Amino acid sequence: MSLTNFRTLGRSGLVISPLTLGTMTFGTEGWGSGKDESRAVFDAYVEAGGNSIDTADLYSVGHSEEMLGEFIAERSLRHRLVLATKSGFNRHKGDPNAGGNGAKAINDGVEASLRRLKTDHIDLYWQHVWDMVTPAEEVLETMGNLVRAGKIRYFGLSNVPSWYVAKMATLAGAYRVPGPSALQLEYSLTERNIELEYLPAAREFGLGVLPWSPLSGGFLSGKYRREDIDPTVEAGKSSPDSAPANDLGRLRKPNPSSANRFSERNWKILDVLREVAAEVGRPPAQVALAWACGRSGITSPILGASRLDQLLDNIASLDIALTPEQMDRLTTASAPKAAYPARIFSPDMNRMVFGGTTVSGWHA
Repeated sequence: MSLTNFRTLGRSGLVISPLTLGTMTFGTEGWGSGKDESRAVFDAYVEAGGNSIDTADLYSVGHSEEMLGEFIAERSLRHRLVLATKSGFNRHKGDPNAGGNGAKAINDGVEASLRRLKTDHIDLYWQHVWDMVTPAEEVLETMGNLVRAGKIRYFGLSNVPSWYVAKMATLAGAYRVPGPSALQLEYSLTERNIELEYLPAAREFGLGVLPWSPLSGGFLSGKYRREDIDPTVEAGKSSPDSAPANDLGRLRKPNPSSANRFSERNWKILDVLREVAAEVGRPPAQVALAWACGRSGITSPILGASRLDQLLDNIASLDIALTPEQMDRLTTASAPKAAYPARIFSPDMNRMVFGGTTVSGWHA
């Protein structure tokens, strides 16, 4: 498989590559890269045939969008790329309307992103996060108006509750207005909770799924070792000299959108990943991506490469063919623990409900 093995975004007609280039690392704010390295990453992705680019107004305080706009214009590539960006997080302290999901915030966010990206439309516009207060009806109406105005082509939902996904998709169908086309959620060998409700919802409503952090923030690259991690080091404090302090600090520090990666469960998953990687003769990161790409319901994992060599290694994962036994071993080792009520929806419950027989649904 290659980046030109395209697929549709859910039931929509939008066509994207099996791996999406994430650009959170474009810009030197945080742990990103400067313009030259970012341009090299961008060039390599599009030259390999990739067409799906993901950014956000928040990334590098808008510099990621600005770089992308420049890179795309330099090569006159706007017509062949699926360009996605997001709004939702606040970029102006003290101004509550500069963030969230209200009509003002979304419309202002779109206009600002269009300017930075040097384009007249956004192919896929993401609600970056649920703000916990704005009605879903307002978001649906705002996004629909933007679609009708030609400023966005499609929209998606990121970091939202599963009931919110179902409500918005149902409202859109009932009122015959543009609805969400995709979900962007964390998914990897160490974080599989979306399998319990989100992936079934995506199948039900025809939504594409673009996982973020498919390498668990770099943990699944295999560059960290148990013996290098001091469990007594507090979150955000200094880290062992044997690993990059900024990387370890980033993985340890409290983050409302991801858990601490260095748990005993995750180390056990990494052990199995290393075993499978040794069997296929490929780096753990490539095997972790191959597993994610091979999972049912997954459309296009988002890559977060800050260096050219990282991107090329990630793209190389597309030619890995894991055996069913290897896929099963990784899946079993990383199985999420279902909470109620998800844990009762099992084959045993199916047989109990249907009098000892087994009944499969039409889509099974």
